[in-house]
Amino acid sequence: MRIPLQLPPKNRFDVAGFGLNAVDHLIVVPQYPAFDTKIRFLNYKKSAGGQTATAMVALQRLGLKTAYAGRFGSDEDGQFGWRSLESEGVNLDFAEMIDGANNQVAFITIDARSGERTIIWDRDERLSYAADGAPIEFASRGRVLHFDAHDPPACASMARAAHNSGAIVTADIDNIYEGLPELLPLIDVLITSAEFPHRLTGISDLRTSLVETRGRYGCAVVGATLGARGVLIYCEGHFFESPAFEVPGGCRDTTGAGDAFHAGFIYGMLKDEDLETCARLGNAVAALKCRALGGRTALPSENELKAFLQ
Repeated sequence: MRIPLQLPPKNRFDVAGFGLNAVDHLIVVPQYPAFDTKIRFLNYKKSAGGQTATAMVALQRLGLKTAYAGRFGSDEDGQFGWRSLESEGVNLDFAEMIDGANNQVAFITIDARSGERTIIWDRDERLSYAADGAPIEFASRGRVLHFDAHDPPACASMARAAHNSGAIVTADIDNIYEGLPELLPLIDVLITSAEFPHRLTGISDLRTSLVETRGRYGCAVVGATLGARGVLIYCEGHFFESPAFEVPGGCRDTTGAGDAFHAGFIYGMLKDEDLETCARLGNAVAALKCRALGGRTALPSENELKAFLQ
């Protein structure tokens, strides 16, 4: 099935990303601890993360030209996160460092038996964007605008500007935020966490909730990532499931797997692949990401991805 969207032929960047960056403190434990107990951790890693920032790194490693607009704190973590994108070659012309603000951080506990994680996070309000503070000029610089919708009014301003330039708008959303209903009709490709369609519509059956999401908001492609089961997508009246890949060597850490999926899916779109192939590419990038601790550590190069699929 072809994706029913037309990409602009050329732009300064392949993908412009607007959204979160974070610094993750990852702790691996033998099993998730019970309440009021003590447990010795097996491994610790400080790693740069954040939904949109990680997706831009993944796309950059796949050989595409990316740019990131978002706000960093001026603290040590913010400087660490900024350098992590700069070293990957992601353009930061529209990124900002907010003086006196603390960077977003997450403390992530990973169960060594499965690689599944639990995230505890915080975000300084000074890192948020109001609708009139969004970098509108940035929105038209990519063939695709990708965001995580944490500041919906600002994202809506960006999405309108992107559409005016002919760009496609994609989003990675996992929770309900104020102003989200006004943003959703501006999204072309909406692939979310498995729980989000139920939170949005109140419908427990995933397929029914995806149909309802499509009916309410008109997104050309809607779907949900399902972890070890892959992804379910609904487009033009049809469902299809794309199974996940086995993680080479076993799953070490699922942190950032959804970000990696979106990068692989967008990579497929920009290579003019059909919908099924885009989903397969997303699943492959996500599986390869899970090989190592951290959201970005094992993100593949384009050659690694091709070798894995062969």
